[in-house]
Amino acid sequence: MKNPGLTPFERKVWDAFPYGRDVQFSDANGETAEEGQAWGPERSVRAEVIRRLLVNGRPADGEIASLRLAGVRVTGRLDLRHATVPYAVRFWNCRFDHAPNLYAMRIRQLNFSQCHLPGLDAATIRVDGVLRITGSRIPGAVRLGGARISGAFFLDKADLGEERSDDAERDPVLQLNHATIDDDVWAPRLRTRGQIRLAGATVTGAVNLDNADLSEPDHTVIDAENLTVGSNLTAWRLHAEGRINLRGAKIPAQVNLGEARLSNPRGVALRATSCTIGELWLGDAAPISGSVNLRGSQIGLIHAAPEVWPAHVELDGLTYSSLQPRLPAGPRLAVLERDDDGYVPHAYEQLAAAYRRVGDDAQARVVQLARQRRHRTTLVWYAKLWGHTQDATVGYGYRPTRAMTWLLGLLLLGTVVYGLHHPQPVEPGKAPDFNAFVYTLDLLLPIIDFGQEKAFNPHGAYQWLAYLLIAAGWILATTVVAGITRAVSRQ
Repeated sequence: MKNPGLTPFERKVWDAFPYGRDVQFSDANGETAEEGQAWGPERSVRAEVIRRLLVNGRPADGEIASLRLAGVRVTGRLDLRHATVPYAVRFWNCRFDHAPNLYAMRIRQLNFSQCHLPGLDAATIRVDGVLRITGSRIPGAVRLGGARISGAFFLDKADLGEERSDDAERDPVLQLNHATIDDDVWAPRLRTRGQIRLAGATVTGAVNLDNADLSEPDHTVIDAENLTVGSNLTAWRLHAEGRINLRGAKIPAQVNLGEARLSNPRGVALRATSCTIGELWLGDAAPISGSVNLRGSQIGLIHAAPEVWPAHVELDGLTYSSLQPRLPAGPRLAVLERDDDGYVPHAYEQLAAAYRRVGDDAQARVVQLARQRRHRTTLVWYAKLWGHTQDATVGYGYRPTRAMTWLLGLLLLGTVVYGLHHPQPVEPGKAPDFNAFVYTLDLLLPIIDFGQEKAFNPHGAYQWLAYLLIAAGWILATTVVAGITRAVSRQ
C-alpha cells in the first residue's frame, strides 16, 4: 500500500497498520500528552494521514489490521464523519491539536487512553466494542449524544472541562443524552468541571462513579432525567457540587451514595422525583447541603441517617417499603417537619406503614400521633382547642394507656363522690343495695349494664357528674378497645 509524501515517522505508522503493530515513540522519557504541544515531526502524524489509513487501508494477508499509537502528536483535525472503520483504533498518551470529529462514525473499537484532546465530537457514533477515554484530559466537550456502544464505556480517571470563570449557563462537558450502552459506564475517579448529561440514556449494565469529583456550582452537575440503568448506580464517596437530577430514572437495584458529599447550598442538591429505585443508600454520607426533592418516587429501601437530610425536603408522594438503620420514630419525624410543602399527610402515613411492616406498632402510633398534632396546626382556633383536648385525654386514640389512666381516675372520683353522697333510688323499696364503685363503673362503661345506673337517680351537681362520666366513658372505653383490637390483629 503506497502513499507518497509521508514523513519518516508517518511511513512507520503506515507500514505498521496492516499488521496491527504498536507504534510508540521510544524516547518519551515519561512525558505526558499534556506536554505534547512541543513534540516535533519526529513523533507527529497528520490527521489526514490517519484518515486515509483508516478509510482506505487494508490488512496484510493473514493479519488483523489495527491502528495502535503511543506517545504521538496528531496535527490537524481528524475528520471521520460518517466513516465506517472495521478496525480497532488505540491512542495511548497521544496529543491531538484539534478535537476529532467522529460524528455518525461506525468503528469496531476506539481507545483514547491517557490522551489530551481539546474536545471530542462523536454524536451518534456506533462502536461495536468498547469505547475508552480512561485517564484522558479533555478541556472541551465530549459529545456522545445518541451514541450506540455495544461494549462498555470507560472514562475512569478522566479529567473533563475547565474551571468556571462566570455564572453563565454553559454546554455540558459530557453529553450522553439518549445514548445506548450495552454494558457498563465505568467512571471511578472521574473529574469534571461542568455538566454530565445522561438524559434519556440507557445503560444495560451498571454506572460507576465511585470517588468521582464533579463540579458545576449553582447549576445542574448531573442531568440524568429518564435514565434507565440495568443494575446499580454506584457513587461511593462521590463529591458533587451542583444539582443531581434523576427525575424519572429507573434503577432497579441500588443507588449507592455512601460517604458521598452532595452540595448545592443555593438550590436543590438531589432531585429524584418520579423515580423507580430498588435501594437508595446514603450510609455515612455527609449532611446534604441544599434541598432534596423525592416527590412521587417509588423506592424499596432507603438507608439514610436522619442527620443526612438537609433543612429543606420535599416528600409528597414518596413511597418506600423500609427504612434503615432501625431508629425510633422521633428522629425521622424531625425530617418530615422540614418538608417545604408544610403538612404532608402522605409522608406520615408512609413512615407509619414502614414501622408496621417490621412489627413495631408502638412507633407507628407515635408517627400517627405526630401526624394529628401537625395537622392541628393547620386548623382554626376552635378545632385546635378540640384537638388539644383529644391529645391531652386520649392522645388522639393512639395512647390507650392514657385512656385507661383517665378511666381509673374517673372511677376513683365517682366512687368517692357517690360513696359520700348516695343518689336517690328511682323506686324506693325496689332498688338494689347501692354500691358506689359499681354505680360509677355502670356510668363509665357503655353497653354493659350492672343495674345500678337505672336504679338510682342523682340530682343537681351529682347528676351533671353522672353525665360527664357517661360521655367520658364512651370516649375513653372506645379508645381502650381500639388499642386492644390493634394488638390482637397484629397477633
